[in-house]
Amino acid sequence: MTSSTADASSNHRSLRDELETLTTEAFRPELSQIDRLSTLEIAKIMNAEDATVPTAVATQLPRIAAAIDAVADRMSRGGRLIYAGAGTAGRLGVLDASECPPTFNTDPSEVVGLIAGGPSAMVTSVEGAEDSKELAEADLKELSLTPDDTVVGVSASGRTPYAVGAVEHARVRGALTIGLSCNAHSALAAAAEHGIEIVVGPELLTGSTRLKAGTAQKLVLNMLSTITMIRLGKTYGNLMVDVRASNEKLRARSRRIVALATGASDEEIEQALAATDGEVKNAILTILGGVDGPTAARLLEESDGHLRAALAASTG
Repeated sequence: MTSSTADASSNHRSLRDELETLTTEAFRPELSQIDRLSTLEIAKIMNAEDATVPTAVATQLPRIAAAIDAVADRMSRGGRLIYAGAGTAGRLGVLDASECPPTFNTDPSEVVGLIAGGPSAMVTSVEGAEDSKELAEADLKELSLTPDDTVVGVSASGRTPYAVGAVEHARVRGALTIGLSCNAHSALAAAAEHGIEIVVGPELLTGSTRLKAGTAQKLVLNMLSTITMIRLGKTYGNLMVDVRASNEKLRARSRRIVALATGASDEEIEQALAATDGEVKNAILTILGGVDGPTAARLLEESDGHLRAALAASTG
């Protein structure tokens, strides 16, 4: 055996031993005959497994809330929310980031998803990319981090070098850091200022962390972006008043949002949207505040986009 082969074998044993200590990689002997069950029986087992995820998330809500408040504080000063992960975790970050512009009218540069291996890794596995802390550092250097930015490392195992490296680099640069994993006492949580560990237990299929772990990560990422945007004034109550009407469905939704917020007639809504270039939040303010389009725009700018504050100013 050559020295390089021996080194590779030793590394594989070391990694195997490490994986065997992780809850997300644990083998469940009670499911070893699952392939012999009926499809309905398997579906029932899987559904019961998925039902445990929200309870696991609930145990971490105080940590999640603290992280969100810190993110919102920085984003209110112009900072960005940046997700970094590999495989399923990376894809979930890219998904969450890509849904913010149409939902909250954010600029694509405000919420960013980085995946190890680049955009092609969204659909094709890029071998070795997740094992590189240096790759994460290079990806973040392209974004020129500032202390107002937030970097969220996402990794089910909590040991993925790309995610850990992203958090370590961000922390050195003074950015806020969050580590989201699904194992307790993870390296990722330890490296971050805010460690969030959603321990969902062993998977139905051994080590397949696209299942419960992926669901848990999706739930937390939903909270991080959605509640941050609520804190930033991107909603009015539970209405998406910053929605970008980029297609017919969203244009119809815009009119419905204005109707729900104001109770105005269809004619009033059309006039308000015409006077505000289709901006939902501005249209609501013209109706409820009794102001014209330019005044609505000014009041919202002075209120940092918070509709309730702008309404108070219009009637004060």
